[in-house]
Parts: sequence; C-alpha cells; structure tokens
Amino acid sequence: MLVVVSDTHSTDGHRLTDRTLDAVREADLVVHAGDFMRESVLDAFVDEADSFLAVYGNNDGSEIRDRIPAARNVIYGGVEFAVTHTRRGGNTALSMFGRERGADAVVFGHSHRPGFHGTGPIPLLNPGSHAQPRGNRKAHAELEELPDGGLRGRLVTVDGETFETFRIVPDE
Repeated sequence: MLVVVSDTHSTDGHRLTDRTLDAVREADLVVHAGDFMRESVLDAFVDEADSFLAVYGNNDGSEIRDRIPAARNVIYGGVEFAVTHTRRGGNTALSMFGRERGADAVVFGHSHRPGFHGTGPIPLLNPGSHAQPRGNRKAHAELEELPDGGLRGRLVTVDGETFETFRIVPDE
C-alpha cells in the first residue's frame, strides 16, 4: 500500500494518530507532499515509515530543503507520480508540471483540502492534512495495486472513514 500525507505543520513530531498512524506503519511506501516545519518532524516520519520519500513545502526551512527536493517522481504499482507541494496557477499548472515530468498523476499539498481530480488532462491527488486541516477533514490517501494494473485509491479520515474513492490507471 502507498500512503500519501501532507501539511503536517508541526514543531513537535509527526502528529500521526489513529488510522493515519496505522496506515503509515503498514505502508510499503509513504510519500509526504511537504510542509513539515521542523527537521525533527521530518526525522519522525523517517523513523516511523519503512520506506519514505518527500518533497519540501513553502514553510520548510533550509535544514529540510538541504535534505529533500522541491519536486520528485515516484513510481508505485506501475503508476508514476510527479510530487510537489504546490504550483502557482492551480490545477492547470499542476497538470503541466505532471506532463513535463512524464508522470501519470500528480501528488500535491498546500491547500489542506483533500481531494482527487480525475477529469482533467492528468489526475491530481491532494491528501489534505492529517494534523492541521484548516476547516477541512483531517485526512490522508491510501492506494493499492489493482490486479490488472493501476491503483485503487481512497481518501481516509484519521478516524478511518473513507470519504472518496478513485482509480488511477496509466493511459486511461
């Protein structure tokens, strides 16, 4: 399982709880779309997850920026994701970012608003924030491989409620 989180905004640890903590511990791979706030928060994620990749966000200082990139590509289950914290220009800019990087889908954060947008030129996934939802639900994304290729995904609250499901299939 791939677990995607973002926007921790913490000064004292990863703030993972309940289903989100369990999902991170069970995951084959955890991807964080930026805004840790402190290097110790990044370290807490690295310690918690078996396999962890991240990008930095606009609130991450030089100690984090020196360790992780602003953008990266990640492949899971045959799906290639372009990962960033945000891009000026909204969904259009995010779609262009994904296309420029040759990705099948884009993972991003910044808005703290969980959602999946699959109707544009490239699927866009924002897991929201598990720690600081800013008026939205505390959430993360969980994605599992489909037997015939691609991924089945869901947006899940920290309490374990699935509130949106989606599929990402390359070249669909």
